[in-house]
Amino acid sequence: MNFNSIPIFLASKSPRRKKLLKQIGLNFSTLSINVDEEIEDGEHPVRTVKRLAEVKMIAAEKKKKKGILITADTIVVFNNKIIGKPKNLIEARKILKELSGNTHKVFTGIMIKNTMTGKFIIDYEMTKVTFNKLSDAMIDDYFKRGNPLDKAGAYGIQDDFGALFIKSINGCYYNVVGLPLSKFYFSLQQVINC
Repeated sequence: MNFNSIPIFLASKSPRRKKLLKQIGLNFSTLSINVDEEIEDGEHPVRTVKRLAEVKMIAAEKKKKKGILITADTIVVFNNKIIGKPKNLIEARKILKELSGNTHKVFTGIMIKNTMTGKFIIDYEMTKVTFNKLSDAMIDDYFKRGNPLDKAGAYGIQDDFGALFIKSINGCYYNVVGLPLSKFYFSLQQVINC
């Protein structure tokens, strides 16, 4: 499928999402948008990620009028509590200690819109991730090698050392990285082929 006949724009600052789109050979440009990623009390995780993807889409549409726009938002959920990006290393450590030895869920909401036809898809993916028991030394080593502050749940499954946190996953690996690639690809096909 030739996705390159229409300009494609990724409205995300995430280096991981950029890398994933390059991995599947997509030619795209990036848009820098600033939105309030506020998590509403008591909101269901699916609603949260879809709402935030839509909020990002509204901001992206103000910058680009013609083409395919892509937005996404990822959160971690543990014990029915939504965990976003930590504000500092103290909070990051607290999050990792909570996730240690337990299973959490990763939700990513995606929105793809063809601004020329108005056709769009908004969807989500959920993956269960089980952590090994993490020692303080492991967390310290991760902080030295990776940046927990720009990631929901304070870890990156794709990080060299962060990979050691993972005992098992049930679902899409790429969803945990930040974009469910398979679901994204087939959704993109539908938005382009009107």
